[in-house]
Amino acid sequence: MTAPAQAETAYSILDFKDLDGWEDDDHAAALAVFQNTCRDMKTPDWRTLCKAAREQKNARAFFELFFRPLKIEDGKDALFTGYFEPELDGSRLRTERYRYPIYAMPKDAKTASQWYTRRQILEDGVMDGLGLEICYVDDPVELFFLQIQGSGRVRLPDGSYLRVGYAGSNRHNYRSIGQEMVRRDIYKPHQVSAEVIKNWVRRNPEEGAELLYHNPSYVFFREVSEVPADKGPLGAMNRSITTMRSVAVDPRYTPLGAPVWLEKDGKNPLRRLMIAQDTGSAIKGAQRADVFFGTGDQAGRDAGRLRDPGRMIVLMPIQRAYAYLPENVQ
Repeated sequence: MTAPAQAETAYSILDFKDLDGWEDDDHAAALAVFQNTCRDMKTPDWRTLCKAAREQKNARAFFELFFRPLKIEDGKDALFTGYFEPELDGSRLRTERYRYPIYAMPKDAKTASQWYTRRQILEDGVMDGLGLEICYVDDPVELFFLQIQGSGRVRLPDGSYLRVGYAGSNRHNYRSIGQEMVRRDIYKPHQVSAEVIKNWVRRNPEEGAELLYHNPSYVFFREVSEVPADKGPLGAMNRSITTMRSVAVDPRYTPLGAPVWLEKDGKNPLRRLMIAQDTGSAIKGAQRADVFFGTGDQAGRDAGRLRDPGRMIVLMPIQRAYAYLPENVQ
């Protein structure tokens, strides 16, 4: 077994006693989330651990027996943010109120190395006549942030829900609206949040619409209404994710499905075992993670306040963990 080649990446194995707060966590809750996606992991070592997880009665002992904590560093500071599942108001039919479409992915966008930009999609009519409207919502700003989150629920007029999940993008790089507002000296870095951006765009509709075009990335969706309303949205592993136990990572460094120990510092420190079940276009780096806060407005406010340092430790199967080390360390 060989470790993935990552330029300028450092690996170090820790002991569980080195994990701050490890003994105080609810390991059983983390184990239940791990079991939700481990059966979809393909390599023999992970599949063996998944089988062992189903037979385990002591969750903490399971993790300590079969895993080793591996710290992966790429030279960049750790950064933890939060994300959530938005709830929008919408309709399957276009009306005067509900007139902003959520689109499914066009066939040619699936094969293009780079498709039309956000501006071209919204201004040049490239989606007209394709019949790819999943539904329509009443707020273009909320729709923009739905694309950033990658999944969401739409509350229909009869009180039922329609759920959408990420289907793909136009393959243009994501560009941060918050960073652009700082660059334009609209706000200072510590002032920027999703709610601040939304309110500014609504107060300044013309400038705001133009500001949103700074991000050329455009996300397409698929309907996933078969996921019950009381379950979390589908993550990158096509399974429901769990509030405050699922985390989005960079899969170049952290295998999807792996347990991840988070030590988030800042105003409200967090020490928790989570499962890497999702990815995100802005989640790049070995020490970069996005914590899932749940569904709805309060989850969105809580997620928007999270932007903290700390460290992230990946729990790897024992043999796999040692394979990441240089030969002279083994």
